[in-house]
Amino acid sequence: MAAALALFFKLIPLYVTVALGWIAGRYLEASGRHIAGIMLYIVTPSVVFSGVMAAPLSPEVILLPFLVFGISSVLGIVQLKLAKRVLSAGSANIIPLCVGSGNTGYFGVPVALLLFGEEGLGLYIVCMLGTTLFENSVGFYLAVRGRYSIKDALWRVLKLPSVYAFLVAVALNLAGVAIPDIFVPLFDNLRGAYSILGMMIIGMSITSFRGLAGNVRFTALAFFGKFVIWPLVAIVFWWVDSAVLGIYEPAVHKAMFLISITPTAANTVVIATLLDTSPRQAAGTVLLTPLFALAFIPVMISLAF
Repeated sequence: MAAALALFFKLIPLYVTVALGWIAGRYLEASGRHIAGIMLYIVTPSVVFSGVMAAPLSPEVILLPFLVFGISSVLGIVQLKLAKRVLSAGSANIIPLCVGSGNTGYFGVPVALLLFGEEGLGLYIVCMLGTTLFENSVGFYLAVRGRYSIKDALWRVLKLPSVYAFLVAVALNLAGVAIPDIFVPLFDNLRGAYSILGMMIIGMSITSFRGLAGNVRFTALAFFGKFVIWPLVAIVFWWVDSAVLGIYEPAVHKAMFLISITPTAANTVVIATLLDTSPRQAAGTVLLTPLFALAFIPVMISLAF
């Protein structure tokens, strides 16, 4: 109960930010599409770059983002096949982002800091980069495929700068190059903008609170994939690595498990808004998952840790 209350109070500013976004969209006619473009092409790659540059890289640690990326991609593709049977083509293509992504930054980081401290937080951030890579590559591609041909979808993915930011940051980190001190405040500010703009765009996408859950089948599929399948996969990995492989320490298993139980990423709304593909449905689901996670995360952590 104490953990749930501590988490609740930490998350209040996020919901206030969502409310401010709703006010901006409702009364100031602020454009969510313009902010989505800024998020996708400027803010997100900056956060990815600075996160990788600050991470302690070793061969095992470098593999972690790709491991998380692979799990997210497989889950997203499987859930898309299920979604296409019960949903329209446009909304079905947003399901992989709802399942494979995670609100690992502005929701997960405070929880990780609370659970693991500064040392464990670094491992969590490295794992977190895997979901960011998924959102900006496979997840984006699957969402785009709902409206564009394979060629056009691939071209749009290749124009996303986050993957290039990740690769450049890995190369510079391994070469021993650090971000110059003069630019550190800039990246700190962009990381703050990532949290604020990401949550505000959720509020901007909600034109009415009536029927916020939207299509019940959409919401049910998103919840099932995010809060049942992903955590089960993380638990299986934890058991297999502990009992058989012995590659990673328990701190990594815990970090990956926390990744698996975070709510759906606000970036899902960013991409849905940018592509004009069921943005309100995405916003409703993204807003509901953290409400559920307020109770779900403390319970799962108490059972698993």
